[in-house]
Amino acid sequence: MTWTTWTEGRRVSLAADLRVDGAITLADSVPTEADTSVGTLFLAAGTGGTVVRVDRLEKAPGPEVREYERLRSLHADFGHQMPPASRQQLAEQVAALEPAWNAYQEEQPRATVRVRLDNGFVLADAREDLFVPE
Repeated sequence: MTWTTWTEGRRVSLAADLRVDGAITLADSVPTEADTSVGTLFLAAGTGGTVVRVDRLEKAPGPEVREYERLRSLHADFGHQMPPASRQQLAEQVAALEPAWNAYQEEQPRATVRVRLDNGFVLADAREDLFVPE
């Protein structure tokens, strides 16, 4: 499932068995170094739940992508006013950065989700690939 199919209220189930361990803290407190693991929780694949929140995580464009956008805009806005040699040089710079732009466009945005499982547990900030639609 891609982030575009994630909506609040959608029914999902765990795609694989999960082991949850680590620091255990009260929900209203801030974790500290002194918090210790009190055990391990296993959740079985197929455990159903409902998506209660979706957070889309977009990757920030790198410097080459930002430079491509800047130069492309410069070419579109002022290219017709530039001397032919400058316009050609700008077009070459844009073309050199085009592979980085294309790679950025092909990347799929990721999402994290908060899912309330039917057994009462809530998985927050979980990767979208941990779940499959029901």
